[in-house]
Formats: sequence, C-alpha cells, structure tokens
Amino acid sequence: MTTDFAALRERVWRANRMLPELGLVVMHSGNVSGIDRDRAIVLIKPSGVGYDTLRAEDLAVIALDGSRADAPDGAPNEFRPSVDTPHHLALYRGDDALGGVVHTHSNHATAFAAIGEPIPCALTALADEFGGEIPCAPYADNEGDHIGAAILAARTRAPAVLLANHGVFAFGPTPEAAVKAAAMTEDAATTLWLARAIGKPSPLAPEEIEKWWVRYHETYGQERR
Repeated sequence: MTTDFAALRERVWRANRMLPELGLVVMHSGNVSGIDRDRAIVLIKPSGVGYDTLRAEDLAVIALDGSRADAPDGAPNEFRPSVDTPHHLALYRGDDALGGVVHTHSNHATAFAAIGEPIPCALTALADEFGGEIPCAPYADNEGDHIGAAILAARTRAPAVLLANHGVFAFGPTPEAAVKAAAMTEDAATTLWLARAIGKPSPLAPEEIEKWWVRYHETYGQERR
C-alpha cells in the first residue's frame, strides 16, 4: 500500500513540534525526519527555522541520494533542509527498518557524549527500552557520511546512539517512536547524572537486562485487535 504522503508530512511536523515541548532542544537546534519508503524520499525540518513558526508545508523533501525532490502532495519545497540531513539519509540507507530519525543536543545525554561515555544500563527502564547501555560512538566530523557511518557502526539493539562531542541520534520504525527514544534517552541520562552525585550507579546483570527487555517487548501494553 502506497504511503499517504500528506499524513506522513503531518506526523513529521508534529514530531518536530514535540522536541521543544519535551525540553529536548533550544532555539533552532535538533530535527526530526521521516521517510516514505515507497517513493524513497525523506521529510525533514528545514535549516534554521524556529519550531514555533514551523508549518507542515515548510518541511524539506529530499531524495535518499540527497537531491531535492518534488513533494507528491504538491506543497512547495522552498526551504533548505537541515544541515544534519546527510546523517539522517545515511541511517535510512543503512537500515531499511528505520522510519524516523531524531537528532538532539539534550543536556544530560549530551553531557555523556561530551566525555565520550555510554549511558550505562543501571535502570530497568533502560533495559526495557534500550536492551542495554546506550552506546557512544567515537567523534566523527560533519563531512559526507562520516557521522552516519559512525552511528551505524556503534549501533546495538538500542534505538539511540550518542556521538562523542556532539549529541544524540535516536531512531525507530516511525517518527513518533524515534521521538520517544530521544525523550527516554534524556530521561535516563538525567537520572543517572543525579545518581552519580550520590554514588556509583550499578549496571544491571546481562540476564536481568534480557528479562526486562523481553517482558517489555513481548507483553507490555495492549494487544491490537
């Protein structure tokens, strides 16, 4: 079934608007993208446009090869895409299961990135959502696909990766799932930051992580009918 492009545009716009609401970005930083796999095109926040003035029709439309694409819904494609677009595209090209990508510089998670450390799996909530620590990829510059390649190389089953000296990249099957992963990355980082102020967090044992991961991904929530 062909993707409803207009609906995807609305979803990516709403996902972008969630970033400041969740306290994950300031000013123009950060971005959310979503992909129409049927047409091999990506919708992403335009460069330097404020979240408070961003309209759904302002989202930039880019082909997977990085070229500007025509919008299937007829909306004008007038804005330059985010400067992070090459990294998003590299992730989409590297994993066909991805439907949404988020990039933020949220404070506590980026503090871990600043010192090049992963976020340890010392909370059951981390085991649930991430299935282990949130890895930290080595620093990569912003040329070409360097950042995308670094993130892909560092990925585990966790839906997020920190990039040393940079920030957070989160991803998922939908833009909404990617935003959830970005929000939970920051929430976990904040809690562990506080924990370090009063002691040394103790990572969960691998078998305990697996138990929580399986429960969350197999029995949590409501069955779809």
